[in-house]
Amino acid sequence: MCAQCGLVVAETVDTGPEWRVFDEKRRVRTAPLKLVVKTDMAVKAEHGGRWRRLAKFHRETLHGYERRLAAIGGELKRVKECAGLPQRVAEEAEALVKKYFEVVAGFPPEVVAVAVLWTAAKVAGVPRPLEDFLRCSKADESRVRRVAWRLKEEMRLGGKPSIEDYVKTLAARVGLPAAVVKAAVDILKRNRRVLAGKNPWVSAAAALWLASLKKLGLLKALAEAAGTTPASIRNAANRMRI
Repeated sequence: MCAQCGLVVAETVDTGPEWRVFDEKRRVRTAPLKLVVKTDMAVKAEHGGRWRRLAKFHRETLHGYERRLAAIGGELKRVKECAGLPQRVAEEAEALVKKYFEVVAGFPPEVVAVAVLWTAAKVAGVPRPLEDFLRCSKADESRVRRVAWRLKEEMRLGGKPSIEDYVKTLAARVGLPAAVVKAAVDILKRNRRVLAGKNPWVSAAAALWLASLKKLGLLKALAEAAGTTPASIRNAANRMRI
C-alpha cells in the first residue's frame, strides 16, 4: 500500500485455517469442518464429569450415517492440514462425500479422505500429486485410486444416473451385446429391494454376469471394468433372484 495516497499495489490472501487463539502452543479453530459439526462438542476436563458423560453419550448414539461422516470428516481435516491444502479444497471434498456417499461408504475413512481430497484438488483447479496426500495417511494407494476412479465416473455421468447407465457403461467396456444388457436391466428391476443402498457398479456387474449365464472369464473382466473385485460381484449375484 502506498504510504502517501493509500493506493493498494498488491494483495496477499492467506488460504490457511483461521484461528481465534493466536498462541502457538494452543490454537483453536474458528469452526469445525461441516462433516463433523455434530460430534465436535469440544468438551474438556474443566467442564466436569457430567459434560464428558454427555459428550460420550452423544457420540455413542449417533446414527451410522452420521458416525461414518464424522470419521471421514476427522480424516479430511487431518490430511488437509498436513498437506497444506486451501480451505476451498476441503469444502469441495466435503461436498463430494455428501453427494456420493453411497459410492465411498464401503471404504475405510482414511482411503475416502485421501481420494476425495485428491479429486477435490483437481476440481478446484489446484491439482496435487497423489504422493503429497499419501505422505499424510496410511491409506493403501490402490484402494485410493479405486475410490477416485469411482468418483470420477459418477461425476462424469452427472446427476442421479439410472441403473441402466451403469449397465450400459460396463457392457460397452467389456463388449457385451444389447440382448445381455436388456436381460441385466430386467434382473436389476426384479431385485431393486435387495439392492437398495448397494454399490451400483457392483450391482450392474453382477446383473451382467448373470445375464450372460456366467460366461467363462467374464467375471474378472467385469471386476476390472467396475473397479471392484470378483468376490464382490459374486456375492452380489448370490443375493439376486433371476
